[in-house]
Amino acid sequence: MIKEALTGHKGWTPAWRDVAPQAHYDYIVIGGGGHGLATAYYLARNHGAKRVAVLEKGWIGGGNVGRNTTIIRSNYLLDGNEPFYEHSLKLWEGLEQDLNYNAMVSQRGILNLIHSDAQRDAFTRRGNAMILNGADADLLSTKTIQKRYPFLNVDNARFPIKGGLAQHRGGTVRHDAVAWGYARAADQLGVDIIQNCEVTGFRIEGGACLGVDTSRGYIAGGKIAACVAGSSGRLMSKAGMRLPIESHVLQAFVSEGLKPVLPGVITFGAGHFYCSQSDKGGLVFGGDIDGYNSYAQRGNLPVVEDVCEGAMAIFPMLGRVRLLRMWGGIMDMSMDGSPIIDRTHIDGLYFNGGWCYGGFKATPASGWCYAHLLATDTPHEFAKAYRFDRFEKGQMIDEKGMGNNPQLH
Repeated sequence: MIKEALTGHKGWTPAWRDVAPQAHYDYIVIGGGGHGLATAYYLARNHGAKRVAVLEKGWIGGGNVGRNTTIIRSNYLLDGNEPFYEHSLKLWEGLEQDLNYNAMVSQRGILNLIHSDAQRDAFTRRGNAMILNGADADLLSTKTIQKRYPFLNVDNARFPIKGGLAQHRGGTVRHDAVAWGYARAADQLGVDIIQNCEVTGFRIEGGACLGVDTSRGYIAGGKIAACVAGSSGRLMSKAGMRLPIESHVLQAFVSEGLKPVLPGVITFGAGHFYCSQSDKGGLVFGGDIDGYNSYAQRGNLPVVEDVCEGAMAIFPMLGRVRLLRMWGGIMDMSMDGSPIIDRTHIDGLYFNGGWCYGGFKATPASGWCYAHLLATDTPHEFAKAYRFDRFEKGQMIDEKGMGNNPQLH
C-alpha cells in the first residue's frame, strides 16, 4: 500500500473482470447492487451455478448499496420478518471470512430509546419475540442508559427517556465494501459482472421470459432475476407488470468529523431519527422518507428540518455541529412495509424488491434466499412469507402496524 501511494496507484489490478456479455446465461441477475451481487455469489457458491451474469445499468456501488446509513440489525417483531433478519445478521457476522474481504463489520450495538410506558410494553414484546427466534435482546433501564450515554437528554420534558431496547450484536458495515467484496467473490467463482448494461425490455413468448434486451444487445437467459430496488416499478412495467409498491426518496446525512462521541447506533423513539458515528468521525443519520413519489436521488429541506429536530431532542450537543453533506436513495415501499421474493406469473421471471427501509441490513439473507428460489423454484424457509399473493390472501406482514400505506412504512 505504501508503494502504491508513492507511485500514483498505478499498480493495482482490477478487483473483478470487465467482460463483454455472452449470448446466453443460465441465470441473469438484473441489478448490480448488494442484493443482486449477493444473489449471484450465493448462486455460484451454494448451488454450483456456472453461467451467471449480473447486469448493472451504471457502475457497481452507484445505487442504493452506496446510499444508505450502513446499519445492520435483526430487532424485528413478526414471525415473517424476525427469522429472516436474524439469518442475515448471522451471515454478516461471518461475511468477512466468507468473502476474504474487509467489509468493516462493526457490531457496536443498537439502542432503541423508550419514551412512554406504552412504548416500553411494545418494546418488551419485541424483545421477547427476538429472543424466541434466537436473537439477542436486552431491556435497559434509564439509569443504565444514562451511564453508558451521558450526553443523552434523559430528562427532556417532552420526550423523557424511560429505558431502551438494545441489541448488542447490531451495528454498522461499510456499504461500499459490501458491494466490492461480493463483486470480487462472485467474479472469482466465474460470475460475469457487466456494468453500463441497462435492461430496456424483456423477450416474452408464450408466457415465458426468454431473455432481455439491453443497451449492449440481446442476452438470452434460462432464468431472469429482477433485483433493482427503487427502480423495480419501472423495470417490471417493461414486462407488463404493475407492482404493489411505490418509489420514494430517503435522505441520509453526515456531519463533520468529530472525536469519538457515539459508541453505537441510537434511534429516537418519539420520532424517526437514527444515528451512528463512522470510523472517520462523521455522525451518519437519517429519518423519514420524503412524502412524495420520486425517482430522483436527492431530497428536500422539510425532511432535513424534521431530522435535525429529532437529533436536537435527544442530542442537544449537536446544535453546533456542522452538516457536511447529504444524499438520497430510492426506496421501493411495499404496501405492508415488508419485502417480496417470489416467482412472477411469467415463467422464468423472478422478482426481489419492496425492501422499504430494510434493504441494506437484509443484503446477505436476501441474496441467500433469492439464490435458493432461483436454483430450486421453491421459497427458502426464511423467506416463505415474502410472496406476492400475501396481499390477495390478507396475510400482510405489517411490522409497523400502519396498514396498506406504503408512505408510512
